[in-house]
Amino acid sequence: MAIGYLRTDVSGHSQQWDETRMRSLAARLGYNLRKTVAFSEHTHEPIQRLVNVVRNLGAEAVIVPGPQHFDRHEVPPELVQVADVITVDPETTYARRATGELPEMNGAQR
Repeated sequence: MAIGYLRTDVSGHSQQWDETRMRSLAARLGYNLRKTVAFSEHTHEPIQRLVNVVRNLGAEAVIVPGPQHFDRHEVPPELVQVADVITVDPETTYARRATGELPEMNGAQR
């Protein structure tokens, strides 16, 4: 299950189109897009609020039209810690899961 996220001030008149693109990408990737969270530039602590929604719903992914919907146009690490973040344009996945590579062993012999 996934949720969508966008900033209304960034989407502007294209908000409906952004929501359509998020639903389409979610379906193509096999996600059920349960809802879209839309905040404005006036929303207090939007990322913390979004993290709370992700946790409360148990969402596996957050689909967003693009990185410009986040401050500094950067996907927030605290969001990636709780869910995969998938941008529509450019189509990119910021995965929370391990890559399969082993971590460094802090001085342990190999």
